[in-house]
Amino acid sequence: MLGLGAIELWAAIPAGFALKLHPVTIGITAAIGAMLGGVVVMLLGERVRSWQMQRLGRKDEKVQQSRIHKLWHHYGVIGLGLLAPLLTGAPLGVALGLTLGAPSVRLLFWIGIGIVLWSTVLTVVGALGVASIESLWH
Repeated sequence: MLGLGAIELWAAIPAGFALKLHPVTIGITAAIGAMLGGVVVMLLGERVRSWQMQRLGRKDEKVQQSRIHKLWHHYGVIGLGLLAPLLTGAPLGVALGLTLGAPSVRLLFWIGIGIVLWSTVLTVVGALGVASIESLWH
C-alpha cells in the first residue's frame, strides 16, 4: 500500500479496500506513501534542475509562451499542490512544479495539503461505497 501510494493515490486506496484494510489505515498509508514519493522526486529533482539550469543558462522562450506556463502563472504553487495529487499524482506534480521553477519548500507544503485532502476524500468515498455495497448484500 505504501509503495502504491508513492506512485498514485488512485491505485493505493482501492487496493487497500480490496485487501479489506480499515479505512483510516488506508488513508494514512496512502498519504504517507504519496508524500514519500514527492520527497524522493524533490530530492532528485533539485539536482536535475540545477544541472539543467547550468547547462542551459537561460529560460527557453517557447516554454514561457506555452499554455502550461500561462496556467502556472494563473494558479501557481497552490493550484498545482492541491490538484496534482488527484490529477497527475504527487511525484509527477512535484517534478512539474520543479520544472516550472517552484520554490521546493512551498511546493512540498502545498502538495502535502493536496495529498491529505485527496486521501481523505477518496478514502471516505471508498468507505461509503463499500458500506453501501455491503448493505445491498445483507
